[in-house]
Amino acid sequence: MSILDSLPDEPEEDPSPESPTPHNHWLDKEQQLMPPQLKADAPLRMVETAFLASAASLIWFINFYFPLGPVLRIFFPVPIALVYLRWGRRAAWMAALTSGLLLTVLMGPARSLLFVMPYGFMGVLLGATWCRRRVPWIVSITLGTLLGTLGVFFRLWLLSVLSGEDLWIYVITQVTEFIEWVFLKLSFLASPSVFLIQVGAIALIVLNNFIYLFMVHLAAWLLFDRLGNPIPPPPRWVQVLMDYEG
Repeated sequence: MSILDSLPDEPEEDPSPESPTPHNHWLDKEQQLMPPQLKADAPLRMVETAFLASAASLIWFINFYFPLGPVLRIFFPVPIALVYLRWGRRAAWMAALTSGLLLTVLMGPARSLLFVMPYGFMGVLLGATWCRRRVPWIVSITLGTLLGTLGVFFRLWLLSVLSGEDLWIYVITQVTEFIEWVFLKLSFLASPSVFLIQVGAIALIVLNNFIYLFMVHLAAWLLFDRLGNPIPPPPRWVQVLMDYEG
């Protein structure tokens, strides 16, 4: 037997992961010290929210100085509602706030308030109702009509404070002339009472907002369906009238 054969065997290296090498140990420490990566959709959420908030402000700005009838007015709450459908409630509130701040810089705080109340809040409200696909149109239109009616009275109050005149009297005068014209066409000899005029003024405001909300729903239904963020379907008679195949 030789001397080499009589030497004790050397212990073999254990390749198990229980004994990490110094290089792997330093890599683990570096990974622990690295800050957590942001989610991939965070920048997209911020960019889309800012873009749609700017779009809502721009639509209001253009319509204020270059009114094109009811065309642009239909789209006042639509961008903020789209933010809600794509990114949720928090992003929609941020879009409404950003629109108000941008209009404050461009047009002043008073005119920015006329957008935020009701159209900024209306965008958030419509987005919340549209996120639930089972909510029928009559529910979202009714809620939007109530908010729009409050917005009209808020506008009258704010403009009355700023101008120093009661603008509600102007509304009552217009409604009085309309009711008297109706009475004349119907051959009624009695003159309308003050209570009837007040009720008629409120009814006309509610009716105007109801028609406006219906047009907003119709525009959003046709637009959002093509953008991949559909809203609840309209009643069957609307689909038949529009000859729409979903």
